[in-house]
Amino acid sequence: MPATSDWQLPAAVQPRSEDFNFDLERALAAVVGLSARVPEDAFTASILGTERAGHGVVISRDGLVLTIGYLITEAESIWLSLADGRSVQGHVLGYDQATGFGLVQALARLDFAELPIGDSAAAKVGERVVVAAAGGQSHALAAHIVAKQEFAGYWEYVLDEAIFTAPAHPFWGGAALIGPAGDLIGVGSLQLEQAGGEGKSHHLNMIVPINLLKPILGDLRTLGRVNRPPRPWLGLYATEVGDQVTIAGVTERGPAQRAELKAGDVVLAVGGTEVSDLAAFFRGVWSLGEAGVKVPITLSRDGETTEISVTSGDRERYLKAPRLH
Repeated sequence: MPATSDWQLPAAVQPRSEDFNFDLERALAAVVGLSARVPEDAFTASILGTERAGHGVVISRDGLVLTIGYLITEAESIWLSLADGRSVQGHVLGYDQATGFGLVQALARLDFAELPIGDSAAAKVGERVVVAAAGGQSHALAAHIVAKQEFAGYWEYVLDEAIFTAPAHPFWGGAALIGPAGDLIGVGSLQLEQAGGEGKSHHLNMIVPINLLKPILGDLRTLGRVNRPPRPWLGLYATEVGDQVTIAGVTERGPAQRAELKAGDVVLAVGGTEVSDLAAFFRGVWSLGEAGVKVPITLSRDGETTEISVTSGDRERYLKAPRLH
């Protein structure tokens, strides 16, 4: 993300206070800048980089900051840029691979109000919302909810009902989705391209809904993880091509690589059940048990059908744990 002085959104797309029934300036002040440094030997360094920047949202008066997990995974240092111009150090409390949320504790007094947690289930398609990066009104975008639907990500990730907004904010990572009541209803994760009519395309933001945080917040805050058995993880990237799931790549030293899965393999079935999309593929893997379970996969490779058993792993065991401060 550029420095706050380097950019601003056009005035025409910024939210206007008179269009909302809450204190817009106060709400935007709870959105902070976030920068993270990750060791070069971290498992995610080659994928996500060692210098990561985005945003977070203050959700409690004691300096608890919610962000998107990929920004802080394996981070050895965190700095938060506040609305009052200060920069304070933060500590990674934890992140949850299933939802995508990450939690940071500010290590200094923040002296401004938190953004209350809202109800993402009550958010309606068509509603006017604000997608806010750190830096106040000039870094915030007036948007609408255009869809609430399933989302499957190529990195073994599925949301039953993600929130999609348009127009897209150009600096979305960890941005706050502020609902009509001035509360936090989601956190920005991705920018996606959607095909439109006449060969045109539209850009959307995919937002992780805040209701997914509510049952896990206590665990993340006290344990640094969610107190549930870890899902089986294969360590691969997959994509949909028509009605087929194709392996696009495998992570180095991961379970899929050890089982000799290859880019270009087409997944036909998991555990004997046919799959034709990413969500069905990943849910099929997760349905077999906890991390460590053997995952039987039926593949089409070079025109021939083959069976491969992958001994799944626990993704967390591949990652560097947060450093204590």
